Amino acid sequence: MKVDYYETLGVSRDVDDKALKSAFRKLAMQYHPDRNPGDKDAEARFKELGEAYEVLKDPQKRSAYDRFGHAAFQNGGQGGAGFRGDFASSMADIFDDIFGEMMGGRGRARSGTSGRERGSDLRYNMEISLAEAFAGKTADISVPTTIQCDECTGSGAKPGTSPKTCPTCAGVGRVRAAQGFFSIERTCPTCQGRGQVITDPCGKCGGDGRLPEERTLQVNIPAGIEDGTRIRLAGEGEAGLRGGPAGDLYIFLSVSPHEFFQRDGADLYCTVPVSMTKAALGGSFEVTTIDNSKARVKLPEGTQTGKQFRLKGKGMPVLRSPQTGDLFIQVAIETPQNLSRRQRELLEEFDAIGSHENSPQSNGFFSRMKEFFEGLSD
Repeated sequence: MKVDYYETLGVSRDVDDKALKSAFRKLAMQYHPDRNPGDKDAEARFKELGEAYEVLKDPQKRSAYDRFGHAAFQNGGQGGAGFRGDFASSMADIFDDIFGEMMGGRGRARSGTSGRERGSDLRYNMEISLAEAFAGKTADISVPTTIQCDECTGSGAKPGTSPKTCPTCAGVGRVRAAQGFFSIERTCPTCQGRGQVITDPCGKCGGDGRLPEERTLQVNIPAGIEDGTRIRLAGEGEAGLRGGPAGDLYIFLSVSPHEFFQRDGADLYCTVPVSMTKAALGGSFEVTTIDNSKARVKLPEGTQTGKQFRLKGKGMPVLRSPQTGDLFIQVAIETPQNLSRRQRELLEEFDAIGSHENSPQSNGFFSRMKEFFEGLSD
């Protein structure tokens, strides 16, 4: 008597497709014949797992099985026979992962390849100043990479010779091996999936088709570029293996902190200390903007700490746009220090003749605090 398919896979009857696939994959790897050589029970268990999964992964077959059980596939039914007839193709997605892990490979091997492989991408970290991000710049960078061998023009074979078709896989890059009642494909061990072998390698590059070299490249940094931006230079990465296409070069930009300005998008912020007397009496001060020009800020009488002044259009340019951000100047009132005897006398005199109107915020605050706590004690 056949065991229930759900019990075979150790799942509940309401299992979803993802959990079903995961359960089958785990058990299939456990009972695979390659991991249990000569174990007939493991081989039989492996077949039962495959049969159960073949039915339950198909919505129509699963529906029929849920209604009629194993009887749905007897007497010419659509389950068991179809499973046995096309088992390998219907399970390719699962077994490809399993065999890839067992063989130490990456799953599906390459087929029909000529041995040409794309070169690796490269990363270059570049730091620029905020002023350079404002104006943009052209920079020369040196990148250690690989270039195509000029001796063999990237083929890897000695001049006058050429790569040969791999005798093991006949140029396919994959070999087929029997595994129990079905066959699997894996990467050809002779050519590593390239489909070609070099019997007489180039003396200059050793058959690799490329050579190490430090290249100098010119990079254009557009105005307004932001911290963390990535610039891609197509085809400037490592040369491809045996004449394959080159990879790309990715430049990761970081903008170093500025001594005076903080950036938020296209806007800049700067905190300026102002003396207590200037804040009280009013006046003006001059600041240097990011483009090294001068701007004058008018300070009204009684300016308080935290007051912001906006200088329109004095921020950063917006990348690839005619728009420009603003510069915000925030005032920090500086309390006098290291007072002389005369300065102290004048301040004491000022405090003595002062009124609530001179410091409305502090006087108002303490009055409200007093009223609040007196109200709690009533």
